[in-house]
Amino acid sequence: MSLRAPRGPVALTAVAASALAAGLLAVDSSASAAEVRIHDIQGSTRISPLAGQQVSDVPGTVTAIRAFGSSRGFWIQDTRPDKDAATSEAIFVFTGSTTPSVAVGDSVLVSGTVTEYYPGGKDAGGQSLTELSKATWMVQSSGNALPAAYRLNPSTIPDRYAPDAGGDSIEGLALRPRSYALDRYESLEGMRVSVEDAPVVGATNTYKELWVTAEPHHQRTARGGALYGSYRDPNAGRVKVVSLLPYAQHPFPVADVGDALTGTTAGPMDYDNFGGYTIAATAMGELADHGPQRETTRKQKADELSIATYNVENLSPKTAQSKFDRLATGLVEHLASPDIVALEEVQDDNGATNDSVVGADATLKKLTDAIKAAGGPAYEWRQINPVDDQDGGEPGGNIRVAFLYNPGRVSFTDIPGGDSTTPVKVEQKGGKATLSASPGRIDPANGVWKASRKPLVGQFSFRGRPVFVVANHFNSKGGDQGLDSRFQPPARSSETQRTGQATAVNTFVKALLNADPKASVVVAGDLNDYQFSPALADLTKGGVLTDLVTRLPKDERYGYVYNGNSQVLDHILTSRALRRTDYDIVHINAEFADQSSDHDPQVVRVRP
Repeated sequence: MSLRAPRGPVALTAVAASALAAGLLAVDSSASAAEVRIHDIQGSTRISPLAGQQVSDVPGTVTAIRAFGSSRGFWIQDTRPDKDAATSEAIFVFTGSTTPSVAVGDSVLVSGTVTEYYPGGKDAGGQSLTELSKATWMVQSSGNALPAAYRLNPSTIPDRYAPDAGGDSIEGLALRPRSYALDRYESLEGMRVSVEDAPVVGATNTYKELWVTAEPHHQRTARGGALYGSYRDPNAGRVKVVSLLPYAQHPFPVADVGDALTGTTAGPMDYDNFGGYTIAATAMGELADHGPQRETTRKQKADELSIATYNVENLSPKTAQSKFDRLATGLVEHLASPDIVALEEVQDDNGATNDSVVGADATLKKLTDAIKAAGGPAYEWRQINPVDDQDGGEPGGNIRVAFLYNPGRVSFTDIPGGDSTTPVKVEQKGGKATLSASPGRIDPANGVWKASRKPLVGQFSFRGRPVFVVANHFNSKGGDQGLDSRFQPPARSSETQRTGQATAVNTFVKALLNADPKASVVVAGDLNDYQFSPALADLTKGGVLTDLVTRLPKDERYGYVYNGNSQVLDHILTSRALRRTDYDIVHINAEFADQSSDHDPQVVRVRP
């Protein structure tokens, strides 16, 4: 690596000056500073044409500094851009755990190795960042004006999200920033970008991140989010916002979906594998609290059976009492004390301690005690302990689905014989459907349930009529490629298992309906998939079930927010006999920075 003697007064970094004095760096005058500029390094594809090569005396102005963490460094941007919209004019200079000795506004010449860095690792499937590593630099002048920020808005973000490479990598494709949103963002990698009066579409999380949209009128939910309603439209205007400002002087905004960052939010365009393209903000808009309040559903009438589903997110006795209290308040005040609750992610009695404990009575007692203390009914529960470490989730946690029910409103039909490995069967007695065991597990030995929660079916009686409820927690989307993946369209590898799970539940429901075509069946839970997915198509196949979310207005079809997309993962489905239904997704968690779970609960009121 070489340092070139500058034209005019400069300052070497302390590292470079020491190396030069020790004779470790040589002064090389064989190339002029103008020979390699940032747009030459960035090139017109996602991978630098100079990747792996040494470059010297690359000019730029320091626009931002990351002075914390193990990925420190600074961004430089060329003030003499070329005319090619595909080539970025900025780059990140990586200094590792060392805080760089530069200031915003410094005009510098940087030498280093051109590197392609994949946040999260290349195997994670995300995009790469072109960087300069093992860098040295010289400051030519200070206090220079910064290049104007490129404004992200509906006129600059293409409608189409990504080029179609048939599932292969798009890295070798020429960038078309006027055609595809991902190409637009890539063409701005490292450059100063801005959004104005940006609606918040993803609440602030524990990592001090939030999501905004640069397309304020595109696919909005009724409460201010960005609606993910099809694979074709993942809301191209979504960008993540993090802060480069010192938290002590500039606390990160605690924002909910529906709020806004008014004024200008600006900084370099960055990327990570946990949210995609990101504004690393050096200027943060002011938080405007426009967000709606938490919802409350109506109380069921005397002749209505209310059934809810709620993912309580790794609940165990080790969970703070405050979470139990908030879950209880949600169930009692916001869900009006449902008659039956299908719970997901109930952990065993010592939580994530990885031993042979599989029982969950202590977990469920702590929750039901909190509900009673909140003014709710004295719920009873039914569940089946899983085989140790066979149902996925947090190691040692043994998450499972479980039923709560209010014995003052509905009774549970206990039929012995249900255990973790015995499949429940449908029987017919007196022309009516019944179960071989209640509660019972559906087809637990089927390979589709490997390392996944087995569905639990229970037979209830309401006003003398049987009602069958199936509680579910299908396998997660872990392993799927992200929407912003370099592989387009992204592979949804986890989908195969979920479609198999959906088929297994569909087959069981068909058996119930074959025994009694007028059977009242409710399938509920965290299905980890969308209403438009193949899994839901297989679950409703043959018209045996209706996915109630499809009856809501389109802008209300969501109960989970991921990377700024409001979407459906939890569902309640009903059989044909339950024609009179009143269904509600109760928004109390997913849109808020302060959550008791990352899922919104749902409730349906039926008249069997």
